[in-house]
Amino acid sequence: MKKFYVLSILFLASFTSFAQFTTTTYRGAFAPAPEAMWTDSWASFDPQNTVYPTPNVDVTTNITANTTWTSGNTYYLKGQIFVKNNATLTIESGVIIRADHTATGAGLFVTRGSKLIAIGTATSPIVFTSDNAVGARKKGDWGGVILMGYGSYNINNGVNSIEGFSTVTYGDDVKFGGGTTPDDNDNSGTLKYVRIEFGGYVYGTNQEINGLTMGAVGRGTTIDYVQVSHTNDDAFEWFGGSVNCNHLVSFRNLDDDFDTDNGYSGNVQFCLSIRDPNVADNPLVSTSEGFESDNNDNGDFSTPYTSAAFSNCTMIGPAYRATLTNGGTMATGAYKRAARLRKNTKLKIFNSLFMDYVEGLHIDNSTKSASVLNGAAEYNAYNNELKFKNNILAGITTSSKIVQISTSGTHAVGFDIAAWFNTSNNTGLSAPITNAGILTMPYNTADGSQYTGLDYRPAVGSIALTGADFTTLANEKFASNAEFSLKVYPNPTSDSFKINYSSSSNEDVKVATFDITGKTIESLNVEYDAINDQQIGNDYAPGVYILVLKQGNINKSLKVIKK
Repeated sequence: MKKFYVLSILFLASFTSFAQFTTTTYRGAFAPAPEAMWTDSWASFDPQNTVYPTPNVDVTTNITANTTWTSGNTYYLKGQIFVKNNATLTIESGVIIRADHTATGAGLFVTRGSKLIAIGTATSPIVFTSDNAVGARKKGDWGGVILMGYGSYNINNGVNSIEGFSTVTYGDDVKFGGGTTPDDNDNSGTLKYVRIEFGGYVYGTNQEINGLTMGAVGRGTTIDYVQVSHTNDDAFEWFGGSVNCNHLVSFRNLDDDFDTDNGYSGNVQFCLSIRDPNVADNPLVSTSEGFESDNNDNGDFSTPYTSAAFSNCTMIGPAYRATLTNGGTMATGAYKRAARLRKNTKLKIFNSLFMDYVEGLHIDNSTKSASVLNGAAEYNAYNNELKFKNNILAGITTSSKIVQISTSGTHAVGFDIAAWFNTSNNTGLSAPITNAGILTMPYNTADGSQYTGLDYRPAVGSIALTGADFTTLANEKFASNAEFSLKVYPNPTSDSFKINYSSSSNEDVKVATFDITGKTIESLNVEYDAINDQQIGNDYAPGVYILVLKQGNINKSLKVIKK
């Protein structure tokens, strides 16, 4: 089954090199009940108290040849481990990796040309976590997972090294970026159903490793169903690259949830962020934001621009929990904004929900660039290149700062940020709006320190049930669930399967079936008008198969069983 699953994913990837936004009517990360939350089963909202097995396999040396970490084992990451020499590290479902908290920034570093294939399942995820015992785990116990690719990076001639690591000591092993000839289709592997906990090692001021660090990672890489928890810096940070990501969870991390820099241009859909009111960065070092985005540190005009598109995020800020009897007090650190877009970024955020932040959307006009006006994120908003559309900002405690721009410096002539915000189908609600009726149960109202058993789906009658709009993503590829349906019946069967498929397209359809070894059992091209007459599987041996259907930009896979 493991080989079969991997190969079916690779087959799907071979159909398309771009991410597809799934169109929704709802805003935020989750459809309303009875649709289940996609965090069910695999995500954890109490990793501090999770009992993990004692490691039985030590990892002490770099991985220089193809290697598999097998199900049933718990691996002990005893330092900075590099996957190098174009090797592939495969981690099977259910594997636990515990990092040595006494080592200096223990972490897993996947170098350019190498791959990490870590494919868990919803019921058997892969977990990277601390080796500390229950109750003793803390953010920064170890480094994190670092992926380095050959994609685009918009400064330093397209190449840089991971923060905190010198090329004098580590050489090319810590470099990322493809230089002047980047490969934005580069493949660093697959992370699916993976949790990363208690990482974020700090080597010095502004020299940190994040939970998941992606340096110039290409779109050939798959990042889907990944949770980062209790990290001592950002949850997810992209330094350039074009990797597309889906189903990301940021849980009680220190600094930013989603940090985009240096020309990152991928598409990201379905994200959940949950903040802890007692945890925030040192204000002398950084401010803690939901989104933080720069084109680069200088805010200059280097290309490619940071222009990633995010859609369907649910961002739960710290402010509401801090008012509860048992919720503690707001952290003395720099808890700030739902989103801070600065330094010439052209980020795009659509169809998302932000709740209970101190401030809402902040767009900086300040820059280190010589040209204050043209190097400012404000100008990109004015020029409709930075976009914030169809979003909800609710329960913002500073009512005057639901949406704002920096007060100093030179502004884009004629730019009215309030009008820009309102004409983009955004909704702004200040505190003391209680947010009751927006989500089903975003907090435990009896004890704000509790994070388990909550429900982030839209409540009955919620403003989040409607308002999503994908027409402004016209330049991005997306597939609508409403535009097609696929059923295979009877399933299971002892005879043959019949395909029932409908689509708004009349393109020909490609159908392929794989067995449990990954072997192609059947592959055929069918005219759309004839697809519903197709019967397959009559001569299949009993077993489990994956049927994969491709039509234009639509991909769909189903598990079928022959009795």
